Amino acid sequence: MILHTPLMSGSNFIHGIVVVGAMVALGVADTTPERILGFLAVVLGAGNAVGGYAVTERMLEMFKSSGDRKKGAAAAGSGAVSATKGGGDA
Repeated sequence: MILHTPLMSGSNFIHGIVVVGAMVALGVADTTPERILGFLAVVLGAGNAVGGYAVTERMLEMFKSSGDRKKGAAAAGSGAVSATKGGGDA
């Protein structure tokens, strides 16, 4: 399973390159159908890249122990509270 994470990151990178290619194609589009197709390519490619990163994050979350998850949630919560208290004291 450790090998799977770098493969997912590489796959996400490739999807990012696809989005850049779609944006370049959209930039040189002359006709309305070309622009529509280019816009759809950018939207679908971006959605695919974002979804890939979300799935990778969820997969990495599965490998954390339950103690690490609780520590991360407590640290995030205490940071928000201390930032609020710090702002009120100034």
